[in-house]
Amino acid sequence: MTKITAAITSVQGYVPEGILSNQDLEKMVDTNDEWITSRTGIKERRLAAKGEALSDFGAKIVAGICEKRGIDPSEIDMIVVGSITGDYRFPSAANVICDKAGCVNAWGFDLSAACSGFLYALDVGRVYVENGTYKKIIVIGADVMSSIINYEDRATCIIFGDGGGGVLLEPNEDGLGIQDAILRSDGAGRQFLLQEVGGSKEPLTKDNIDERRHYVFQEGKTVFKHAVKNMAGVSAEIMERNNLTSDDVDWLVPHQANLRIIDATANRMGLTKEKVMVNIEKFGNTTAGTIPLCLWEWEEKLNKGDNLVLASFGGGFTWGAIYLKWAY
Repeated sequence: MTKITAAITSVQGYVPEGILSNQDLEKMVDTNDEWITSRTGIKERRLAAKGEALSDFGAKIVAGICEKRGIDPSEIDMIVVGSITGDYRFPSAANVICDKAGCVNAWGFDLSAACSGFLYALDVGRVYVENGTYKKIIVIGADVMSSIINYEDRATCIIFGDGGGGVLLEPNEDGLGIQDAILRSDGAGRQFLLQEVGGSKEPLTKDNIDERRHYVFQEGKTVFKHAVKNMAGVSAEIMERNNLTSDDVDWLVPHQANLRIIDATANRMGLTKEKVMVNIEKFGNTTAGTIPLCLWEWEEKLNKGDNLVLASFGGGFTWGAIYLKWAY
């Protein structure tokens, strides 16, 4: 019996038009272009327009995927969204995206894993395709980080941007698609990167909003240390588990959190910079959106059969790596 794998057959990205440059941030907080660039690699990031929600990102992503693949949105079976910035606490962004995109026969849900959200969602989608339940699943990773960032906090406002992307997963019988996944988490890391209030532990109040505790908090040095160790480590682990050498890997698709973390991961894998997808200078850290945005930007450079390693690290802590063979 031929083994069925889940293969990416279409990819689409979306970033809003608004740009927040390092020069703009110099006028808002105590920072400068040289400091931001040398520590993160970021030059600018995109910002959603007023009233533009995650579901609007998602609907455009779905439309682009379907147009490229030559299918109607009604053919989509399921949508899984990796995000921490849905339109509402409920209903899910996936629910709203299905409605806005015309996916009348699809169901879906959101998955919260911060910057690892796309990888977690991609692995969930893989299972539904491999077991034969569904034939067309769209996996989206996107975030509107400007909705939860304090633009008076230079520790976070320089890093994050808005945007995202998505892929269509379909069955493949030629050995292409997702080959392996290693996903990890450690909830002890939550104190170093989190949105402290607004959940059931401490609902929003006038006092904690006035204290600006409803925005993202990050203890940068600690997060950086764990990100370097775990993102690089899991990327090397998935190579070893699948008997891949640096020559075998055609592309590293890393989460775009910090250029130094990306470089450390590539070095651990023995990869030259020519094999690493980097667009952090244009978009910053779009949280769950960074990896699909890279796939979208590099789509024309990818060849059928290319070996890709997707790697991430996010708040929680969450991290992981996926090994796949490009299918078109």
